[in-house]
This record gives sequence, structure tokens and C-alpha cells, in this order.
Amino acid sequence: MLQTLHIKKSFELESGDSLPEVTIGYHTYGTLNASKSNVVWVCHALTANSDATDWWQGVVGENSAIDPNKYFIVCANILGSCYGSTGPQSINPMTGQSYFADFPLITIRDMVKAHILLREHLGISSVHLLMGGSMGGYQVLEWSVMEPAVIKNIFLITTSPAESAWGIAIHTAQRLAIEADESWKEKRIGAGEKGLKAARAIGMLTYRNYDMMVHQQADHDHEKLDNFKASSYINYQGDKLVKRFSAQSYWALTKSMDSHNISRGRGGNLASVLRHIPQRTLVMAIASDILCPPKEQQFIAEHLPNATYIEIDSSYGHDGFLVEFHIISEALTRWLGRGE
Repeated sequence: MLQTLHIKKSFELESGDSLPEVTIGYHTYGTLNASKSNVVWVCHALTANSDATDWWQGVVGENSAIDPNKYFIVCANILGSCYGSTGPQSINPMTGQSYFADFPLITIRDMVKAHILLREHLGISSVHLLMGGSMGGYQVLEWSVMEPAVIKNIFLITTSPAESAWGIAIHTAQRLAIEADESWKEKRIGAGEKGLKAARAIGMLTYRNYDMMVHQQADHDHEKLDNFKASSYINYQGDKLVKRFSAQSYWALTKSMDSHNISRGRGGNLASVLRHIPQRTLVMAIASDILCPPKEQQFIAEHLPNATYIEIDSSYGHDGFLVEFHIISEALTRWLGRGE
């Protein structure tokens, strides 16, 4: 069940702007033990939400690596989203109207700052395992730098220590698609739906890859002139996201990913900042990922002082971190067992 924490005081953003107040939506599963040493905090990716047992089935949930019968599991919805935390659809208390496209620039560090407020509210002083994939991994890395004494172990999959030029270019193309929909700045629910659909279509091309798309979506009727299977698939995926997400949130969250860089303002480069992350870490890559390719996870593992690297031979591309739950859960269970 979605729970909320409402903080009625100014929330300062990294940009220098501020939110007059913030709401944080979150889910918890399991029971906190007497020593408060069994906390697992899951950080979600771009269009997911705080119900980790829903979108990461097989990794989080009963009879999985992260089992609520053993761990106290927390997942918080990120700032800027539309699933319970303050975002573009939220009411700005200063105006009494929703922010919509006027929502301020937020960063991954702002999201983690909100996570920390929730951690403190829940009375959690130690996180046994902090884990996330893709944009969730961005949050994990930032949080590990921001609170090294709190975070004990880390699991990262299909992620990077800084957004690449490739990722920024993809996000820019997605925002151009949203901006091409003249309705996207309208102050109403559903504004920019056509642009959001096009943005999701661009994203789907990076979540999968050539081999998987050809394998799953190729037509065997060589006489066709139109209505191809791959086209129907992309339209379906776009329509599905439009029914559950917001164009303004998508625009804002891709902006936050663009600025992700754990070395920003920390007096060093990526390698030197990684070398100062002491936590025991499992780093996992997916061989066919073209969005956050294995070289990015290899870089992380090479510079972290206490890392184990695993590469999954999967054809599902970036989406493999959601699809290959059996392999992920088994590897994570083994790794956790060696440290507990």
C-alpha cells in the first residue's frame, strides 16, 4: 500500500531553486528487526514507482533474493514522478495550482536528499543493502557518496557513474518529441500525450536492440506493404505509457538524468570519487545493453575498491534488468550469502 510523508517546509534544490514543501510516496514490505540491521532500500528507474514487488517481481518479493520474510524493504517514489511524490502534477502551495511544465529543475542528488528525509522519518540509521538498476543505480551511487557510513552494501545493474553523451542525446531527442506536441505546456492532466508517446517510442529502441527486435517483431508475410508487427509494437508501448504517465514528468526526469555525475563539485574525476566508495558492491551488466553498455559497469567495478562484477549473457538489452529476474535473483542471493 502506498504511504506518504508530507514535509511542510522548504526543500532546497541543487539548482538553487526550492519547493515550498514536498510529499514523498513510498512502500515498505516486511518487518524491521530489533537491531534495525535488515533494511534493503530499492531505488526505481525512470517510469517505475515505489511498488518494487510489482515492477521487479522475481527479485523483490517472497521467495526472491530480497524477501520480505527476511528483510525490511523500502522503495520511495522519486521527486518529479507522478506516482505519489511531488512532481509536475502536484499542487504548488504558493499558487494553489499544479506545477505542470513550470516544475523546477531537479537532479539525482535532490531525489536522494528526499530519500534521506524518508530514511530519517522511518528511524533507519543503517541500510544493509542499497540497490537499483538504470536510473535507480544513479540514485544508489549518489547516496553511497552522500552517506557512506549509512550504506553497508550496494547492488548496481545496467547503470553508470555519469550520464553519457549517448544518453543525453537520447533524452534530448525524447524531449524534442514532447516539445513538438504543442499541448505539452498546457496546465491540465493529459497535456502532451502525443509527444509522450513519441518519446516512449524513441526510448523503446534503446531498451531493446537490433537482435531482439528482429527476433520478436519481424513479419513473416513478405508481401505486406503496411501495418507491420514492429510498428504495432512501438505504438502499443507508447499508448501503454500514455495511460499511466505524464509528459511533464518524463520531460523533467530525463533532464535530471542528463545532469547525473557523481564527481560534480567533489574535487575529482569519476575514478577518484569511485575509489572513495568503500561499500561491498555487486556490479552487474547485460551484454546486449546499448543504453548503458557493459563498459560503463566495467568502469565502475574497476575503480570501486570492493566490487564484484558479473555480466549476464542476455539478448534483452537494457530491459534485461527487469526481464532476467531468475538470473539476477540467483546471483544476488549468492553474493549476499557470502557477506552475511
